[in-house]
Amino acid sequence: MFLRNAWYVCAFSHEVNRNPLGRILLNEPIVFFRRQDGGVVALEDRCSHRGFPLHKGRLVDDTLECGYHGLTFDCSGRCIRIPGQSEVPARAAIRAYPVIERWGLVWIWMGEAADADPRGIVDWHILGDGARDMRGEHLHVRCNYQLITDNLLDLSHISFVHPRTLGSAARLNEAQVENEITDDHVTTARWLPDIAPPPTYARFNFKGNVDRFQITTFNPPGFVKLFAGAAATGTVSDRRSFSSEGMAGDAARSRAGDVVGLYTFNAMTPETEHTTHYFWCISQDRESQGQSLTDNVFRDIQATVQEDVAVFEAQQRWLELKPEAPMVVIKSDAGPLAARRIIEQRLRREAGRGM
Repeated sequence: MFLRNAWYVCAFSHEVNRNPLGRILLNEPIVFFRRQDGGVVALEDRCSHRGFPLHKGRLVDDTLECGYHGLTFDCSGRCIRIPGQSEVPARAAIRAYPVIERWGLVWIWMGEAADADPRGIVDWHILGDGARDMRGEHLHVRCNYQLITDNLLDLSHISFVHPRTLGSAARLNEAQVENEITDDHVTTARWLPDIAPPPTYARFNFKGNVDRFQITTFNPPGFVKLFAGAAATGTVSDRRSFSSEGMAGDAARSRAGDVVGLYTFNAMTPETEHTTHYFWCISQDRESQGQSLTDNVFRDIQATVQEDVAVFEAQQRWLELKPEAPMVVIKSDAGPLAARRIIEQRLRREAGRGM
């Protein structure tokens, strides 16, 4: 059902502290906490005695004590104490998960610990750029995680779902779409030249029409980075200067002074088949944007995310009621379908390895 040999985002760094945090990922209950030295620990959230959730227990130094009968576990998952007896059987141990903290996010490896290679973490280094302001949210969404990926890879919905923020009155057939599909990523670039700026971009005081760009990159199992923005008409005529990284946006800004680009990072981690932990955040250049403008843009993106969540959850309810109903494929589905094929191929490879 889910890819296990993969890194997932399990929390924002600020969510994990000395109070045990329980979270279900890929149908597995996991408890997180920080050691006294600040490092993050992830253990199976189940006491091996009676299955009581360990996040309802308490930390004692760098050990986790069950709140039911007091069994105590160290950071490796080994049970080191059972009240009332001196012998602690080895089978009382619980699973420990590899975790890495990077760019304000906590990443967890859900497969075999020996296969956990940090180089497999998707490259979101922009979040670690101190010159940028990063802020975001963790949402619990009642839908399958792939519905969120579908949405982010097909931005033709923006005019209909987000008319008050990112929507545009431009006709959809004016969008020029380019897809790049490989075995490990999908990039969909949409270009809308010479159109009126939508409400969010109108905040930046463009004079007249703009060229809009939306460059979306998917990496499995559930990561989507979006670099989107607007520029004075004609500024982005050379599309080669706008890579999927969007890094050339800064160069274009310094060249023309009329480019606004915003990174949005989206991490979708399945909780169950029908629920998802959705982590999203934006990253903006601190130097070029005032605080009030950054606050307003964040609120606009937050509103669009909530509008999208309403769509996801409505879809999920319908799909559960009519799981066999046929769905028509249209032209804008190229990116979402390619992302789903990548996941299917990786699931088959994992199954072939006996996982």
